[in-house]
Amino acid sequence: MSIALTLSGPSRLSAAASASASDASSGGPFAWLQELMGQVPELAQPLILVLAGAIPFFEGEGAAALGVLSGVNPVVAALAAIVGNVLCVAAVVWLGSWVRSGVVERRRRRGVGGAPAGGSGAVAGEPGAGEAVDGRAGAASGGAGGGAGAGAGVSAAGMPAATRVVSRDGVPESKPEKKGQQRLKRWLVKFGVPGASLLAPLALPTMFTAATLVGTGVSKSWVMLWQVIAIVLWTTAVTVVATGVLSVVGG
Repeated sequence: MSIALTLSGPSRLSAAASASASDASSGGPFAWLQELMGQVPELAQPLILVLAGAIPFFEGEGAAALGVLSGVNPVVAALAAIVGNVLCVAAVVWLGSWVRSGVVERRRRRGVGGAPAGGSGAVAGEPGAGEAVDGRAGAASGGAGGGAGAGAGVSAAGMPAATRVVSRDGVPESKPEKKGQQRLKRWLVKFGVPGASLLAPLALPTMFTAATLVGTGVSKSWVMLWQVIAIVLWTTAVTVVATGVLSVVGG
């Protein structure tokens, strides 16, 4: 009798352990994330993804993947992530355009008042800051078609104009740029605004991309158009991939 009890004890424990393991594995590796999202009201879940889509470096792609893996409907997750990313980019574009317009207008007034177009810091042999800005603006506004911005932000010597700045002491300085910004400007020269916008997520977050494009003088409406297209395409692609991963791993 004692032998039977001894044998039945471990068997019950092993059966309970196997049952709990099967319950844990039924939800897949993302069960904890789905349980966490399940504690949030269903109507509030898209709002969380909207906020996540507005975070730099996370953006629409990360928000869409988070939504899909946490059990949110893929269509709802993608739409919410796109909305959050687009709203943040729109704010960056509007603010960047407003700041740049103020800078250009201030330099223009200095030029009308008799000061050099490049400001007091311009030196002989170097393009003035105002000339660099106006040159970029002309290149961008003249190319509002498929090749818009092909020469935006690039000086005649082939160096990005944003890297050539003049200090208040009149000494030309070189402003270092990150590798992502340099890569974006190369794409901008080679492919124009459409190609640079579509490839930009490989180098920079969309917020930084939008600020860089507006800073080079590209029309804000043209920047917004291609940023929205890029956000929709990249977010949709990540949503499809995340849905496939969830169906394979979590299924």
